[in-house]
Parts: sequence; structure tokens; C-alpha cells
Amino acid sequence: MSAPHRKLLSLAIGHALIGGLLCAPLHTLAQETTAATPDGSTTLEARQLDTVTVAGTYSKALEKATDLKRYDVRFSDSIVATDVADFPEQNLAEAMQRMPGVTIERNKGLGTRVNVRGLPSEFTMVSINNLATASGSGGRDVQFDIFASEVLQSVTVQKSPTAADEEGGIAGSVQIATARPFDFDQRKLAFSAEAAHNSISEEVDPKLSFIASDTWGDWGALVSYSRAQRTNRTDANSGINFRPMGRFLEASGTRGTQAAAVLARDAGIVVKDRRDSNETSRIVFQDKVGDRVYLNDQEQWGATASLQYKPSNTFGLSLDAMLGGFDTTEDEYDAAAYTASSRSTLDTIHAYDDTTLSQYGMVVLRDVSYTATQHEMLSKERINETDYRQLSANLDWAPGDWKVNALVGYSGARRDSDFANLKHVAYGPSRSRWTARGGETLPSAGFDMYNSPGAYRFEAYETEVEQVKDDKYAAQLDLTRQMNLAFLPALSSVQFGARYTDKSKTREYGMGKIQGPGAGSTAWVNTRTLADSPLRNVTDITGGKAYQVKELQWAQVSNDDARRIFRYPGYVTPLDDGQFYQVDEQVLSLYAMANFDFDIGRVPVHINAGARGVDTTVDSSGFHQVQNSDGSTGYTATPISKQGSYRDVLPSLNMNAELAHNLLLRAAASETLMRPALTDIAYKRTVSWNDFRFSDGNPDLKPTTAKQWEVGLEQYLDNGGLLAASYFWKQIQGVVRQELTGVVPNVEKLNANGSLDGYYDFDVYQPVNADGAYKVTGLELVAQLPLSMLHPALEGLGINANYTMLDNSLTGASDLDIPTPPEGLAEKAYNFTLYYERDRFDARVSYNYKDKYVEYIERNMYPVYRDAYGQTDLSMGYRLNDHMKLSLEVINLTDEATTGYTIDPAFPTMYELSGRRVSLGFRADF
Repeated sequence: MSAPHRKLLSLAIGHALIGGLLCAPLHTLAQETTAATPDGSTTLEARQLDTVTVAGTYSKALEKATDLKRYDVRFSDSIVATDVADFPEQNLAEAMQRMPGVTIERNKGLGTRVNVRGLPSEFTMVSINNLATASGSGGRDVQFDIFASEVLQSVTVQKSPTAADEEGGIAGSVQIATARPFDFDQRKLAFSAEAAHNSISEEVDPKLSFIASDTWGDWGALVSYSRAQRTNRTDANSGINFRPMGRFLEASGTRGTQAAAVLARDAGIVVKDRRDSNETSRIVFQDKVGDRVYLNDQEQWGATASLQYKPSNTFGLSLDAMLGGFDTTEDEYDAAAYTASSRSTLDTIHAYDDTTLSQYGMVVLRDVSYTATQHEMLSKERINETDYRQLSANLDWAPGDWKVNALVGYSGARRDSDFANLKHVAYGPSRSRWTARGGETLPSAGFDMYNSPGAYRFEAYETEVEQVKDDKYAAQLDLTRQMNLAFLPALSSVQFGARYTDKSKTREYGMGKIQGPGAGSTAWVNTRTLADSPLRNVTDITGGKAYQVKELQWAQVSNDDARRIFRYPGYVTPLDDGQFYQVDEQVLSLYAMANFDFDIGRVPVHINAGARGVDTTVDSSGFHQVQNSDGSTGYTATPISKQGSYRDVLPSLNMNAELAHNLLLRAAASETLMRPALTDIAYKRTVSWNDFRFSDGNPDLKPTTAKQWEVGLEQYLDNGGLLAASYFWKQIQGVVRQELTGVVPNVEKLNANGSLDGYYDFDVYQPVNADGAYKVTGLELVAQLPLSMLHPALEGLGINANYTMLDNSLTGASDLDIPTPPEGLAEKAYNFTLYYERDRFDARVSYNYKDKYVEYIERNMYPVYRDAYGQTDLSMGYRLNDHMKLSLEVINLTDEATTGYTIDPAFPTMYELSGRRVSLGFRADF
């Protein structure tokens, strides 16, 4: 065990030996009660709650979520059934965005991924019914938009682990639970139906769900089902990236010298060295300016089933199943001007900005005419089909002072993706410039890029496919022993256990290109025009309103027509061996922890201390690129495998003290890990023969780790009220970076005709765990208040608000040394909900805000920001009687735009409008 491990574990055990903690066993909810002692004083006891069922109202859901937080030994936040399923949202990600410290990533107006405490989505561990969730992505991150929130019972975001919690999340873990029949105290039957209207697509989409549950003596059964259709349209002026002037200046011949002359003539910029990328990369122009319409059709369904046998409070068996699917088709229609095309160069610089980014020595060409811009008409189609399933069996048995919990389960996901891009191009002069909303291309003499179909020549119909298979098996055994030792009365219980997981993920990818009416034909290239295909205005293809970003219309080939016309019979996109990988991962975890309870004066103190040992083995395989005997590039006949392994000890300490009635001081310290991205450990090799360079995956990668601590105060009020503040600190180390790791001597290199070129030393570049560490700190504030506590006249009114502020020490990811925070980290986020519930009527309005953050770094030089975004959602309901309710919900009430910029808001990169969504619903409960 390392010195830091020993130090933190010794601290945990040292604190534990002072006294003890009485806490609920992991994965249960405990509620405190008071019991009189012979001398009349009271002591804290614990009783397990067998259900987290919420009946009826949003305020009741908040009360139950507060109970979950209050009696969890860890730092955590929860949402439960009514809150998850009955708030305006389009998927689980959007339901979770209202939790403290949780923000989401949006794509075309829809929440997709979840960020906990500002860290990237892959830093979060996700489980359903205590099983790590399989993912249809090529990595470890989970796309939350695939889950139907209506079939879920509760969601807990755990921010400080105990030794019993499965490892894998530096940001925290999201623990999702589905319902079981004994969660309800009587027969349960509920049905809901909803119709939703998008303000841009003008489509009306249905959503249906039901749940049925009953118990018969010792047995119970439950089934639930949800299906939703969503049609979202997004209109966007986007895709305006910085492009370094080296694109022109480094070109050979007159192209490079002419660009240098225009810079000197129109902007007074004298380039000292056209080959110095550090100089040329600080002179930038617009890469591509385009107008785009997206139509996203989604069909989501989910189902759960649970069978329980519970003959007593001390014994229970359950079998749980969860199935679902998420199918999307996104049509994208682009009209774009690619100013950095291979034929283009500068003509005239009309305006430039040498002040906004002068601190980085940068000049931005704001308004430029080009000689031979590549104008593009692109019809793109993305089809994704994702299926997931999960099956688990649980045993809960409490013989005497022991408690036994056992779990076996399987989680699997499959995703098939099919992408196509029909590309027509026309070359001609253009003038592109920045506007307040992004970029625009002005009409050029003799050529209207939006209305010249005969000028656009067919270039290719490009296709791509991706297939991802993810299978996870798990078995776990937990044993808890209640203790009553005369020599150590503070020790209330010990818990220990083991978990084994076996994971396998396979990814295949391929791409192809059609350029004629049959295999190998190029007959259509530069002969067929856009006018030779059936054309319609893009908003007639997608349906709905006119283009929303500006007064503009253009015609293109629909993706349905493109698929019908250009895919000849028998065409199949070939798979690329170089993109294949398979990663098999086995993990054995052992843990032990102790729970203590003691008093310091009149202050009850609770401590949980333990450690988790983790042994991970990785077997990764992929094809390696080689040179064939004729000098061409090929791949090994079979995948090449390599193993890696690592061991970690993860200590943890959680404690709380009730300083006064319902005033808790909570603290935690632990070490956590996040396993390497699968794309980094995939053992595939690509070769750059001219650069004498191998690029390999690295199965020997170790996990990224974090040391962390947190301290907070929580004041619990009547009727679910809560005031809380906490401060957290994380030191993250072992971040993965690409580096030179070795040299392979005497590699044979052939010429293009197969003759020997020579033997050379090839550098090997691999992802490695970088030295050093960076820190993330933050403050979380929570206020959950029924306002009737202030005055009886406010009965029924309440607020639910939270605020998160983050700071970090990581900068300089840009190759130009432009200070850049970690990608995805927003420094501020907050939520505010005002709700009213009285008699048969309820209403809620919620505002959700996420500060600006770096979305990606263009060419590893220019940080591209997603602008701060705030959205208002509304929900109203009227209960017709005790069993039926009508509801009205509005998402994005004020029709906000999604915007972004490069380095400074003066250079916008996107302006997207996804519209407002209004839904009417009906719910019946029996």
C-alpha cells in the first residue's frame, strides 16, 4: 500500500476508534427515531424504510428526496418517482439537471449527457439496480437520453463513496433504481398519455406509459412500459471555425506568396516566416460558413418487470428486468462556403481585428473575399439504433445479527449507426464575414450559392457504419454483522464483501464512397449536377416553419431520395480493420468497513470508515497496420492482443455529527478512480510511413485517480425543508496524454513499387498517464423551503433552489498557450424552482442555468466555448378527481437560442434555435 493510501486509511481508522457510527447498510434508506432510555434521555436508533414510494405531489417527492439525503451516510442528492416522471423533461438527463452539482450537455436542444460537478461525463459511474450500465457509445460514458424516466423509481447522485460502493467515478456515481411490487402498500395501476408540439417542426408527438403492480401474500409482481415519439427541428448558423493562415501561407508556388502579399497590402501584416506555424497560427480566418437545418426523429421505449418473494421482513428474493430501445434519425441539410478549400486563396481583406485577441498576438480576418471558395450542398443522414437490456436477481436475508445481500446480473447494449453524406460542390469567388450570430456569405458576382443547382457538381455519396456491442456480467456478495461488544460499545456493525465483474466491448467501423451507378464506377463525378436530382426547399423536406435564423431558403435532395437514387443494389459499407477493437476487462473488488456511533457531549457522531481493494485485468486487441510486399498499406491477418493490469486500494471515510436538532455537520474523504477510455487502451496500431511513426493503443494505461474531501452543513426543516452548504476539493492525477513511449529499430520500409527503401527507427506514440495533477474545488448551496413556514398565507407555495460554483487549476491545453479550462467544466450553475400546490391545482416554474464552458479545442489551438445558457420550463396540473389529472407542460418557455464562440464572444461559432415544446397530458391512478 502506498504512503498516501496508508495515511488516509490510518486517519479513517483512527477516527473510527474514537467512537462509532450507527448507519444504515449500504443501498438502503434508514430513518432515525428516538427511544427512551431508563434515565429518561434519548438515543438514536435506526429503522430501515422498505419503500421510497411517492404518492401524489411534487412537494411529497421533495420530502422523500430530502429523507434520502438526510439518512445517507454519504454526500448525495436524490430525485424520486413523482419528481422524475412528473416534471417537464424530454429524458432522464433533463430530469437530473435540477439536482445540485449536476449539469447536462445539450445537442440540438435535447439533454444527452450528464456532468457531475463540472467534470466530463466519462468521469461519472452509472448503475441501474446496482449494476454498472452498459453503453452504446464507443467509450465508457452513458447517454442518458436513451432512458425513459417514466419507468424509473429513484435517482441518487452519490458524491462521496463508501468502501462498499463500486469504483469507477471520480465525479461521483449515478445510481438509478426501478420499482418493485413491495415498494407499494397496495395495488398500483397508473396510465398516462401525452401529446407534445414543437414550435419549429410543428409536429405533434405522442407519449404513453403505464405501471401495474400488485402483491399476493408473499409474492408480488410489477410491470411498467413507456413509449415516446419526439420530432425536434433545429435551425442553425454554425460551423464557423478559426483556420490558421498557414493553410495559405505554407502552400507552394504563387498561392503562398500571393497570400503573404494580400496580408501586407490590406492588413499591414508582414509574415516573417511562412513555415513558422507559431506565427501563421496566430493569423486566422473563417474555415467554413454555413446554414443548416436539422430534423431529429426519435422513438424511445422502455419496460421493466419485477417479481418479488417476501415471506418476512428478514428474507426476500427479487428478479428485475429492464429493456429499452432508442432509435433516432437525424436529417441535416447544409448550404456552406468552405473558404479554406484547396483551390482558394485570399483576394481582398475588407476588415480585420488586431485588438480583441492581441494578448495572444492574434489577428482575426473578419471580412474577406476569396478567389475560389468551395461551395457545398450537403444532405446528411444519421441513423442510430440502440437497444439495452438488464436482468438481475437479488437476495436479502437477515438471520439474527447478520445481514446477507447477494446479487447476480447482466447488462448489455447494442448500437448500430449508419451515416450518409451526399456532397455536391461548386467553385467560385465568395465573401464571408462574421455577424452578431455567426457568419454569412455574401452573394458573389454571377453566382448565387443558394440558388444555382446547375453549378453544383456531384462529388460523392459517402457512407459510414459503426457497430458497438457492450456486455457486462456481475456478481456481488455483501455481509453485515451487527456488533455489541462490551470493550468497544461504539462499534455498531462491520460490513465486508466482494464483487466480480466481467466486461466486453467490441467496436467496428467502416466507411465507403459511391461515385457512380455501380461498384468502382466514377461516372457521376463532375458530370452529374445537383439539378439532375429531385429538389425541394429544405423546410418543405423537413416540414414546419420557414428557416428561423434568417430570411433564407434553398433547395436540396432529400435523404430519402438520396438513399433511393445513389445506393446501387447490393451496396454495403465495408468495415475497416484498422478501426476495430475489442476490450475485455475483469475486475475483482474486496472491501471491508466499520460503522461506529458515539457521543461527544450531547452531540451524536456517526463515522463510516473502510477500504476497497481493486484488481483489474485488461485484454485488448486490434488490427495492426503493415506494409504489403507491393508497398501498399494493409493490416495483420488477425487482431493482435495485449494484456494490462493494475491494482488499487481506495480508502474512504464518511462522518456526520448532529450539532443541534436537525443540524448536521457532514464530512468525507476518499480516493477514487476512473478507468482509462476504451479508445486509449484499444491495442490497435496505425503507421505513418513518411513520418517514421507508430501510433498504438496502450492496454498498460492506469486509471486516472483523485484524492478528495468535502465538508458541509445541512439544516433540515419541517415538511421537507432544507438549507445546505458544502465545500469540496479534488486533486486529479494520471490524466491521459499522447506521448513518445519508445523506438522500434530497423523497421523495413518499402517504396510504392515494392522495392526496398531502407531500414529505419520508428517512434512509438501512445496514450500515457501524464505526470502532475490538477485541482477542482467547488461550493454547493441548497435551499428547499415550503414558504408556509414563513407565513400561513403562503400555504402551498415553495422554492427549490441550488447553486454550484467551481474552480480549477488546469490551464494551457492550447498549443498556443491560450489559458483554457478543462473541457466541459462550467464555473457556475444554478437552478430555481417556484412551485404551488393547493387543493386540486399545482404549478411549477423552473429556471436552469449553466455557465459558459469549453466544448472542444479546435486544432489543439483555439478553445471553442459553448455560451452560458438559461432555460425556463413550466408545468401545471389540475386533478379532476382522486384518480385523474390533466397537465400542461412547456419546455424552453422563452424560446432560447444555443450559442457559442471561439476564444472571445466577438467571434461567434454557432447560433441554434430548437424551439419551444408544449405538451398536454392525462394521467389516471387506481
